Amino acid sequence: MKPLLAVLVLLPCVALAHKPSDSYLRLERAEQGFSGRWDVALRDLDAVLGLDADGDGALTWGEVRARRPDILRHVLARLSVGTPDAPCPLGTGEDLQVVHHSDGAYAVLTFTARCPMAPAVLRLDYTLLFDRDPQHRGLVQVASQTGQGTLVLSADHHAVDVPLETLSAWSHFGGMVRSGVEHIWAGLDHLLFLLALLLPSVLTRAPGKGWEPVARFGPALRDVVKVVSAFTVAHSLTLSAASLGWVSLPSRWVESAIAASVILAAVNNVVPWLRGTRWTAAFVLGLLHGFGFASVLADVGLPTRGLVAALLGFNVGVELGQLVCVAAFLPVAYAFRRAALYRRAVLVGGSAVIGLIACVWLAERVLGVSVLPV
Repeated sequence: MKPLLAVLVLLPCVALAHKPSDSYLRLERAEQGFSGRWDVALRDLDAVLGLDADGDGALTWGEVRARRPDILRHVLARLSVGTPDAPCPLGTGEDLQVVHHSDGAYAVLTFTARCPMAPAVLRLDYTLLFDRDPQHRGLVQVASQTGQGTLVLSADHHAVDVPLETLSAWSHFGGMVRSGVEHIWAGLDHLLFLLALLLPSVLTRAPGKGWEPVARFGPALRDVVKVVSAFTVAHSLTLSAASLGWVSLPSRWVESAIAASVILAAVNNVVPWLRGTRWTAAFVLGLLHGFGFASVLADVGLPTRGLVAALLGFNVGVELGQLVCVAAFLPVAYAFRRAALYRRAVLVGGSAVIGLIACVWLAERVLGVSVLPV
């Protein structure tokens, strides 16, 4: 009964849990300041400004264009571009456009920032949507004559100074690491997949007896290392292949397949159906998750010469995020492995909850509608 209650409490909170709210900002140094392009999700603008005038749930180009002044005023008021000495006034550019990223339609705003003299340091303060969605991120590219850099801005890291004279792809390697950590922690489907793989790590399946506790910590740790390593290698391969443009899959297919992989991992804990070792399953299913990670980097539109640094930083961040989860989970699970509560409520009940949540995700992603209100 308790696992069922947990399902009823958790399901509304995790619907459509994977893709966080992002916007994509590119700033290029110009002779008298900066030129900029900012892609902001129409669903985010609609939530704030109510763009859907007829309330039919579908935005039209006419509805968006009619609110152009409101969109520009709202968005540009939440960006400060300047130098350490003073902000540079923002001016609007061309008319609004609409483009499609992996998670839907985005409004494209172009603007200029005119500075009194050629800037050597960019001072940037980004506050879009943080008051409504603390998980929102600004994915920013900064380009100058010396190079390009990528940084990720968040609610607790929204102001930054960027030295333009020494800018390179490696200038903000730490920002991509941070982005990888935040993505693994915010991407609940990745976390639940990892949890489904970790739940049986302190148990062993005895023929005819079901799950039994492991005798020592060493075998449990080795099992976790194999599983996490297999998952890491697999998603690194597909993340790199997709980001380099070698393989491209529709986002909706990828997100649906990721939800299905969570279901398969959870069901295997209750009704064993995967033959072979769990690390093999982690590798095969982990290939799907790499395509999901790649959608984050693909939407940023990274330049070729900045791709290696971005991939490496993002991968390092993902692995750090996973290691924190493993370090927090494994000692506690090992301490309670002999309790019937762990085998029945945590392993079986937890896997059932994970599987049901993933079923909701799968239905939403396949059908393209929200199964439960959020």
